Parts: sequence; C-alpha cells; structure tokens
Amino acid sequence: MADRGLVISDADRTRRYLRHIGYYRFSPYMIPFRAEPTADTLNAGTTFDEVLDLYVFDRRLRLLLMDAIERVEVAVRSTLTDYMSLTYGGPFWYLDSRHFRDARRHTRLLSLVREACRKQLEDGAELSDGDYAHASALEHYLTTYRDPELPPSWLMVEMLTLGQLQQLVDNLKRISDVAKVAQPLGIGAPLLLSWLRTYVRVRNVCAHHGRMWNVGLGVYPALPTSPSVDWVDPEVFEISPGRKRRLYPVLVSLQCMMATLSPGSSWAQRLSHLLDAHPHVPLKGMGIPSNWREDDFWSARIGG
Repeated sequence: MADRGLVISDADRTRRYLRHIGYYRFSPYMIPFRAEPTADTLNAGTTFDEVLDLYVFDRRLRLLLMDAIERVEVAVRSTLTDYMSLTYGGPFWYLDSRHFRDARRHTRLLSLVREACRKQLEDGAELSDGDYAHASALEHYLTTYRDPELPPSWLMVEMLTLGQLQQLVDNLKRISDVAKVAQPLGIGAPLLLSWLRTYVRVRNVCAHHGRMWNVGLGVYPALPTSPSVDWVDPEVFEISPGRKRRLYPVLVSLQCMMATLSPGSSWAQRLSHLLDAHPHVPLKGMGIPSNWREDDFWSARIGG
C-alpha cells in the first residue's frame, strides 16, 4: 500500500488493523482515493487514516441499516400473522395451500417448518437455569400439543429468515391479502413486495460485513407513485436516474417505513449524525444528493 502512495505514519498500528480486518476486505476502500479510476496509484497525500475512516463509516452504516430492517422485519411478521389468522379462521391458515400461488413453494415452506420442529424435538428439552430462563415457545408447543402437528402462525413466522418471510409474502395468492399486510406499514402491496426483496439483499450484505457505501445491490426498491406515500422530491431521481440504482432509495424507503412503525424514531437524525462524523465520505457512491437534508422529507425529521 505504501508503494501505491498510501501515507502510513505508524506502520505497527497499520499492520495491527490489517491483521484483524484483512487486506482483502480493506483494500476496496482505497478505490475512491485512486489517482485515476483504473490506476493502482493513489492521490498524493492519501493517508491510511482517511481510508480507515471510510471503512469505519461503512461498518456504522451497516449497523444503522440493520436497525431499521429489523424493525421492518418484525412488523411484517406481526401484521402477516395477525391479518391472515383473523381473516382465515385461525393461526393455522398457512397449512391451506389455497392461500398460495405456487403449490411447490408452499410445500417447501411446510417442509421447512416441519424440519425445524423435528430438530427441536430431536435436540431435547432446553435446560433452564434461574428465574428468567424458560424453554422456547416452540418447544412448549411441541411438547404440550399434538394436534395440529405444526405450530400456530405466530410461531411459524418466527422460524423463518427474512428471505423465507419475503418468499412467503410473495407467494400469497390474493394481492388483496398482500395489500392488507402492507396497510399497517403505510404502503401498498407492490411496494411491500419490492422493498422486502431489496431488504433481503441489503441484510445479506450487512450480515456478511460487505461494503454498503458503494454497493451495487442488483435489486432496488420501487419508487412510489402514490402521493399517499411520504417520499422525497421525485425530481432527485429524474435529474440523476443512476441514483435509483444506489443506496439512496433504500435509505429513503427505510425512513418511510420508520415514520409509520416508529414516528418518534431518531433514525434519520442518526443517519445525519453519521454523515457529519465522516464528512469526507463520497456521497456519490451512495447516490445521496449533496443537499439531501434540504428535502422536506428529511428536514422534518432531522430538525435544525
């Protein structure tokens, strides 16, 4: 890295960071500091701490994204099981293939749940130690009830990964059901289906500690067309169409959801503080406009 022009003031400290981060993971953060887009050499005077700052920012950005996605994920699990259970005769609605478009995907869902139950029983009872330790709800159901064989909806959805949850929602036969699941989240069915697909991808990147500041997700959230959905000025995407394929619409969609799920959340403020704490992070890599805070969507939540 020194041969490529990186200024290293403390070699031992730099070696320690690289030993624990890994050169392979760290080196892509030097990309925005290149003298030329395809060159190996860096801009004159680029320091190790400048590159490290981008790495630290990216780690904090992943944590912020995971915080919002967790809230969305929990809300979808809750609204899905509540609506479908109340509408279709109880918490075992998911056993009925008539609620699903693709019978094979439904069969895979049941196999997945059945295998998780089998493994729970095979592993035996979970040991409890102390007043605050209790067996899992799944273990309690399986060892207490024998019919139906599989657990109720509110247990079933907790057994799924976000990707599996997204697949379940996507496989619902009636778009009216998807719309009812989306309604408490403040959006419509098409946005829920689109945004969940994107969040699965974002969560996977974050879970594997991948780069988010300049990531190409390949799956991007659809932009709202209804004025009932709170959103940034659409012109920001018309002026720069490439912005639709960066992280910015993901950030906007998450804040849109947070405004409904947790109106008093400080998520937008924390995003603003994160960017303030790392002023040299290239906003262009994320598709964030330089004047993003001036948009009413953000300013109303960030404050003065």
